[in-house]
Amino acid sequence: MLRRIRALLVAGLTVSAAAVSPVHAETVGQVGVDWLGNDIKIDAVSDPKVTGVTCHVTYFDRSVIDRLKNGNWFEDPSNNSIACRQTGPIAIDDIDLSKEGEEVFRSGLSLIWKNLLVTRIYDKANDTLIYLAHSRQLTDGSAKMSITTVPLYGQSVTWKNGRPE
Repeated sequence: MLRRIRALLVAGLTVSAAAVSPVHAETVGQVGVDWLGNDIKIDAVSDPKVTGVTCHVTYFDRSVIDRLKNGNWFEDPSNNSIACRQTGPIAIDDIDLSKEGEEVFRSGLSLIWKNLLVTRIYDKANDTLIYLAHSRQLTDGSAKMSITTVPLYGQSVTWKNGRPE
């Protein structure tokens, strides 16, 4: 009975996590880092409102052996990295132009408490898209982050609502 309840809880959390992230990440690489089975995974993420830009996000994926050995069963570290590049003609939909930017991607790093997020910010003065990878925790924030930029200056860019003034 307890096993069935646990399975339903995990399934429910998986469904709710999937509902939060409309962007699909495709795992394009996986590198083993030790004999415990821990891996570094590399996901390709396309910006849903900026076609022609692809981000590659890396994160640490703990093995079952490591989880049993060290405890902290439900959580992966916040270590991550991001690199975004132009991979085709850039067309920008209606994006958030505020200094807070807009969430592009979210993926769970723990069962409930921690998410890896990618936030896009438009730097109008330098005509550049900034992509920030960071984690968000329910209890404490995390200072671990990574940043990349995609310059638009000199590029043939199509804006859905015209270039911001």
